[in-house]
Amino acid sequence: MVLGKIAAQGNRWTVLEHFKSYFAGASGGTSSRSSSESWAESDLNNMMWQAAENAPLFIEAFYEACEALRSDDGLAVPEVGRLNRILKEHAVGYEIRPPALIAVGLHPPIPVPERYQSLDEQAQDIVQQSLQQSERQLAEGHPRQAVQEILWLMETVVTAFKGLSTGETTIEAKYFNKIVQELRAKKKGQTIEQVLAWLTTLHGYLSSPTGGGVRHGVDLKSGITIDADEGRLYCNLIRSYVTFLMAEHERMSQGSQE
Repeated sequence: MVLGKIAAQGNRWTVLEHFKSYFAGASGGTSSRSSSESWAESDLNNMMWQAAENAPLFIEAFYEACEALRSDDGLAVPEVGRLNRILKEHAVGYEIRPPALIAVGLHPPIPVPERYQSLDEQAQDIVQQSLQQSERQLAEGHPRQAVQEILWLMETVVTAFKGLSTGETTIEAKYFNKIVQELRAKKKGQTIEQVLAWLTTLHGYLSSPTGGGVRHGVDLKSGITIDADEGRLYCNLIRSYVTFLMAEHERMSQGSQE
């Protein structure tokens, strides 16, 4: 229905061919011009059915085709809000948040700050790009890669504590495990000590070949495969740890300046 309304605004055959070019890629094929308008419609329907086997690719193809028509031909195409309402009405489980496609529903991503005050611009970009990449991997059905990306982010964020003052001394370690050990030793009795203990346990499990297998490969005999629900769980846990660590980093940074 939505596509039909778009096609009715201009040369219907041309619009159908336009959408064919986008859905061909989503369905793993190529697009060539159909011999007639009716064949173009039939070919497009076949491509859409094939692309529908992978919801993220289908949504991405339709959205990008619409945006191209908006910018190149000036046709009236549905805004993101309208597309998201359609996705919600049909319980698809995804939401478009340009430039990302986010998995939503029973397991939405927990919110994180858009900016972290104690980081410079380059570090800000690294954090945000990694968060977006992790969500994109989840949306595209790659939970192991999504967890791998955000686990890397957690390791990266911990290195931001290097050189910060803990009161009488500064953090001297340079690598993830050593920085965590040093922080725990110098923050005994504080919430961050316990958070770092949980973080270390999760990191060890996800890194292990018989656990998540996201850093050192997976044991082919006894390893596990991370499914979509587990991927969302791990990503949300790590997003919460990253947010807490960055809040602690800001407190320690302010203390170092006083």
